[in-house]
Amino acid sequence: MVDLKRIAEIVAYYRALDESATLRHHFRHADEEGGLWYIEAVPDRGELIVLKQAELTAAGQLHRYSWEHLEDQHGGLTDQAIDPEQDPLEAIPAGEFQRVWTR
Repeated sequence: MVDLKRIAEIVAYYRALDESATLRHHFRHADEEGGLWYIEAVPDRGELIVLKQAELTAAGQLHRYSWEHLEDQHGGLTDQAIDPEQDPLEAIPAGEFQRVWTR
């Protein structure tokens, strides 16, 4: 059964981070299927928390996830903090992320 209270707490957490963030980091990651993942993350309690995530598939489909749209049948916003030192991420300019996000 879906825990609506827990979902509301998650949405509130991500929304508050998004609305109060003063520093945002942007990354890109290529997956094994030829897709590209674009990530916007903000620092919180010593970790980088993903606020927005867009997948541009090899077929050209775009899937976007944020506090406004946590998941769908294709996938969902990661609930794991990222570590640019450990994860295979490439830092990108904010404008590159925005071009994909608003596409």
